[in-house]
Amino acid sequence: MTDFSVTKSMFHLPEGVIYLDGNSLGPLPRAACDHVSGMMRAEWGDLLISGWNKAGWMALATEIGDRIAGLIGAEPGHVVMGDTLSIKVYQALAAAIDLNPARKVILSDNGNFPTDLYMAEGLIRSLDNGHELCTVNPSEIMDKIDDSVAVLMLTEVDYRTGRRHDMQALSKKARDFGVITIWDLAHSAGALPVDLAGCGADFAVGCSYKYLNGGPGSPAFIYVAPRHADTVRPALSGWLGHEAPFAFDLDYRPGKGIERMRVGTPPVIALKSLESALDIWDGIDIDSLRKKSIELSDLFIAEVESRCPALTLASPRDGKERGSQVSFRFSEGYAAMQALIANGVIGDFRAPDIMRFGITPLYIDAGDIIAAAMAIENVITNGLWDNPRYKIRASVT
Repeated sequence: MTDFSVTKSMFHLPEGVIYLDGNSLGPLPRAACDHVSGMMRAEWGDLLISGWNKAGWMALATEIGDRIAGLIGAEPGHVVMGDTLSIKVYQALAAAIDLNPARKVILSDNGNFPTDLYMAEGLIRSLDNGHELCTVNPSEIMDKIDDSVAVLMLTEVDYRTGRRHDMQALSKKARDFGVITIWDLAHSAGALPVDLAGCGADFAVGCSYKYLNGGPGSPAFIYVAPRHADTVRPALSGWLGHEAPFAFDLDYRPGKGIERMRVGTPPVIALKSLESALDIWDGIDIDSLRKKSIELSDLFIAEVESRCPALTLASPRDGKERGSQVSFRFSEGYAAMQALIANGVIGDFRAPDIMRFGITPLYIDAGDIIAAAMAIENVITNGLWDNPRYKIRASVT
């Protein structure tokens, strides 16, 4: 059983702030500052370029990939870090399309994160080979899987409402119809148990700055199932995905297994920050985390609904059907969220009217939930949101 009072002490949480936005950016692990600054002084500072060999920088992408593999139910040696989530979506989709060349339909849902759909649209235009992106309501996905579909590309947990797809059932039907699967785990990794190997997923991607607490811009990951790892074609044939990067051949030869999904130089400082964050996960039971997440989320829903009838629950009421976030609809949701932040409770807003709250047991407890609900009640009941300064849209919402 995980002691979440201990894990809470491992994060820097500003005094007087309740942080319910770890689904967008995780807070700073206390150990990260010393870990990263130590690397900068002792490795970058003293070793200079020899750090690539002497400090093992080049191996970080796969070593940390293996640590994340343990959190997402992936086989060792089949996850690699690097680049952004958008880049990893592009890589996975291009490789998946290659595996099903006779089919032209890419199936997704209209609740998918926009960048995934944008990357698909851009790839389709570049290929110019008759591919089609088909987006339907999330509840319709199961019925739309058939032998015309080349690739099923879904985000397991909806970024707005927290609605959760049934990865096991959808992956099984996809396999039955010869459909290649790509799962975006941006709102799953570090939030709930994932079993990529058990589900028979073909590809998965995700970021590390949300529930994994790697820091702003922390690198993304990509998973390739063992059955594909030595045969997939890397559409982005970067030099570090080459079989022998330092041979400097003029022709590209893909590396072995997951190494071929590397693209450019690994972001060593960011990976060191993530490495420190992952140390916290070494003592965490993911099933205990999930149980506590549902418990706290249910408490949050009950408290907010009893205090603020003007808000409408946008997330599934059944904890098993949502990720580790709770969303409410409010016509003036943006202004209300800014007022709430000004009063010490940080969540975020997603258009058109979603107030979104991440419930992360690593550093949020029942006392925080009650206090947050009381702050929301104050903002809504007393109309604190109805202030012109809270209605000015910032570039990041």
